Amino acid sequence: MALNFRFFTKITLVVCLLVGFTKSSSAQDYYGSTYTYKPISLGITFAPNVSWHRYGAGVDIEKDWEVGYGYGLLADFGLSENYYFSTGFLINNIKSSVDVGPEQLSTTYRTQYAEVPIGLKLKSTQRYYRSYYGQFGFTGGIRIAGDKEVEDMGREDFESKTFRLGLAIGGGIEWQLDHKLSMVTGLTFNNGFTEILDDGYGKPKDSYLAFNFAIFF
Repeated sequence: MALNFRFFTKITLVVCLLVGFTKSSSAQDYYGSTYTYKPISLGITFAPNVSWHRYGAGVDIEKDWEVGYGYGLLADFGLSENYYFSTGFLINNIKSSVDVGPEQLSTTYRTQYAEVPIGLKLKSTQRYYRSYYGQFGFTGGIRIAGDKEVEDMGREDFESKTFRLGLAIGGGIEWQLDHKLSMVTGLTFNNGFTEILDDGYGKPKDSYLAFNFAIFF
């Protein structure tokens, strides 16, 4: 009888240890494990932005930022677990306001571009089902629409450059939602280095700060 009791006690102890180890492993997996590295990820994005004109030194023009937005497709191609080539296809709406002419009339420019971003994305090791990234690259765009609205005069078309090139740098967080689904939130600063107007006083260029939201599949 005593032998059976000791045997039962040992079996119970072993079962308790196994259950405790299983729960501990599950907790560690939830807080520390990562999902499998994906060599290719495709996603959709929506990116509100604030944009403004930039002028050279000595040009005295009152300018103000305006709100625009972009949307489209993104693609990340893995070079290794932490390095990615990033590209996509975007429709980007850029808007800005300036006061021009002797009467300082407020003029709002709206330009729409079809853009292809090209860059290198660096990702941290994933922990707690999220990773941090930094991105650097370029954007090339072709104007597909544009108009300007002059104070008290309404909207009209304007002559602008066909191509826009910009330097982009940004970063953010990638949140792993499932094995094949992740959400990206971040910021990107895009500094245009080509002129945007054919006949614009001061040869303006434009820049914008975009708030990035994307879902990758």
